[in-house]
Amino acid sequence: MTTMPTGGQVDVTKLIDLVEELNRRVVKLEKELADTRERQGPVPIETILAISAAVAAYLGKRATVRQIHYSHTNSWARMGRSAVHASHSFQKTRSY
Repeated sequence: MTTMPTGGQVDVTKLIDLVEELNRRVVKLEKELADTRERQGPVPIETILAISAAVAAYLGKRATVRQIHYSHTNSWARMGRSAVHASHSFQKTRSY
C-alpha cells in the first residue's frame, strides 16, 4: 500500500492513483462477497427444522427461530479449547 508524504504539497496524481486502487479493491471484495453468498445460498429447510428441534429439546418448549446465518469463525473450536484448558488444575510450587 502506498503511503502519503508527510511534508510538502500532496501530488494530485498520487491521490487519484490511490483512489483508483481503493476502488479496484472494493470492487474485487464486493465480487468475492457476492460469489460467496451465491455459492452458499439460503439455509436449507431441513437445517432450520433440525435447529428448531434441537432448541425445543433443549428448552423443553417450542421456540421460534428468528435468524440463521452461516458462520465462518471457529468459535466452537475456541470454546472447546477453552474448556479443556480450564479443566486442567495446576499446583503452584515455590522454590524458595
